[in-house]
Amino acid sequence: MVTPRSVTVIAVLVSLVVGAPRASAARDADSDSVGSLRRAADRARAELESSTEKWETRKKDLAQSQEKLKTTLKNLGAADAQLNRIRGPLAKLANAAYQGPGAAGSMVIFSGGSVDQSLRSAADTSHLADSQNTLVQQAAKLRQQHDQLAASAQDLESSNAVEQASLQQQIDGIKRRSADLTQQLTAALDRLRVDRNRRFELGCSSTLVVDARKYPNGLIPSRYLCKLPQKGKLLRADAARTFFRLNAAYKKRFGREMCITDSYRSLSEQQRVYAQRPGFAAVPGTSNHGLGTALDFCGGVQNQGSLQFNWLRANSLTYGWFHPSWAYSNPFEPWHWEYKTSK
Repeated sequence: MVTPRSVTVIAVLVSLVVGAPRASAARDADSDSVGSLRRAADRARAELESSTEKWETRKKDLAQSQEKLKTTLKNLGAADAQLNRIRGPLAKLANAAYQGPGAAGSMVIFSGGSVDQSLRSAADTSHLADSQNTLVQQAAKLRQQHDQLAASAQDLESSNAVEQASLQQQIDGIKRRSADLTQQLTAALDRLRVDRNRRFELGCSSTLVVDARKYPNGLIPSRYLCKLPQKGKLLRADAARTFFRLNAAYKKRFGREMCITDSYRSLSEQQRVYAQRPGFAAVPGTSNHGLGTALDFCGGVQNQGSLQFNWLRANSLTYGWFHPSWAYSNPFEPWHWEYKTSK
């Protein structure tokens, strides 16, 4: 989330650059402002990640509540089924009660029959009464359980609906903060006249390297990689930040940015490439592309001995990149270059 203070800082930095009276002061202010913008972007990214994590936790809690609601409704259905099963016996019991005790009532012992017959009738009557009481108690218990489950289900449905609305508001807020930050930083960078290559570098925090190294080859989530100027291309942050400087030097020399055919390569993509070139492509899970520390170039670099290839071979180490010895012969890949401290 971008605070008013950070917005004010950006505004002051921009005004300093725009209103700087001397070229050297402007360059200094520009450098300081770019650094401040990077720190502001890093703070905002951390806040957005924290908000997203909290949202994910609340979403899991809601899912558990939904499961509880599902179980409650299932139990409620079972209670309804049990009540339905005893509705018939209950109806008969109610009907008998309306008819009165009659000859089978408790006074049968005083009728004209034998004493033994009267005692047996009384015992039968008592047994029936106990059974009737048990049935009534079971019905009352089921009704109470049914009412409790119904109330619980209603409460869960109500609270879940509120939570879903709250979650949607939270994620909408995250999206708005992200959009606002992007708009503010873009506007500030426009005023600072920061070129496109530098903008990509500003969005690439070195802190992402630690997170990226936690994941296996080819399984690094894109959020821990940095975007390159060429659409869809990604690198690990340390490799990306050096590439941005290499790209700027290349553009200064040739008047255009470096042409890239491949960068970070997911495990599935490594499998696809290996299937096309078995014995030549790296075994899936071992490629430096899967670490986000290798690039395949085009635009002339792919031709050994070309002006672009020779320039890159002469200057790449200055920016932390090199052409591995194996790529000269086995297999021959003049287009493949690697970040020199890759791990």
